[in-house]
Amino acid sequence: MNTIKRKNTLLWVLAVVLTLSIVIYQRSTGPTYPKKGEIQIGSEVIKYKLLRSHDTDINAPVEIEVDDQSITGKLTYKRYKSYDDWTTVEMKREGEKLVSALPFQPPAGKIEYFVSFYKDGQEFRIDEEPIIIRFKGAVPAAVLTPHIFFMFISMLFGLRAALEAIFKGNDNRFFVGVTLITLFLGGLIFGPIVQKFAFGAYWTGWPFGHDLTDNKTVVTFIFWLIAWFVLRKKPMNRVWPLIATVVMLAVYFIPHSVLGSEIDHTKTETATEQTTAE
Repeated sequence: MNTIKRKNTLLWVLAVVLTLSIVIYQRSTGPTYPKKGEIQIGSEVIKYKLLRSHDTDINAPVEIEVDDQSITGKLTYKRYKSYDDWTTVEMKREGEKLVSALPFQPPAGKIEYFVSFYKDGQEFRIDEEPIIIRFKGAVPAAVLTPHIFFMFISMLFGLRAALEAIFKGNDNRFFVGVTLITLFLGGLIFGPIVQKFAFGAYWTGWPFGHDLTDNKTVVTFIFWLIAWFVLRKKPMNRVWPLIATVVMLAVYFIPHSVLGSEIDHTKTETATEQTTAE
């Protein structure tokens, strides 16, 4: 009996470690995670963290610590997927920081931007490619918290189901059932509500759009649903829980928010209209 309990404890510990690792990967690789890096100008190494996601009702701050008072900076930006000309503004110095801000956009609106430093007449650009920031509506904690909680639990129990199958346990039907229910609640109930608050639409995946977050949630749910039906007739089946877990891991390794909601200004205005407006 002690051996069984010890084995169960170890499998839970392993499931938690794997789940946390995947969560960290999701957070650190998605297109909404801040762009981090450093650039050396003379003897000073300047570290930066530039936003790639921000709420839609307030300008997005661009702040970089630069100790060398002789270094100045400029922020250059324009709306993403638009006919806009680039706008360049001087960054202001506030103590040890150079600061500026990007004008807020409606939900799903994006801005591409880059920062340049100047010292002794020489330009130092942070990155060759512009950084893209997406604006979103604020999501109430009462909606966002259960969404995150249920998605976390579905991942945890999904991995636990795979481990149960690998090590030939007898509780797979329970683990698969919990995975299915929590995935449904987190991904297909609270997920669309979060989407509505953030970007104004409940669903932007197939067949209405190409949002990979929505699409991969449905794909994962379908495979867990199949696994659950199989286990109803064959409780000791170990193949389908593993298949469902592999699919879940595959879609989770697609960075969060890839091909997400965005406004394409080139479809709502022509180059001629933009020039006339200016």
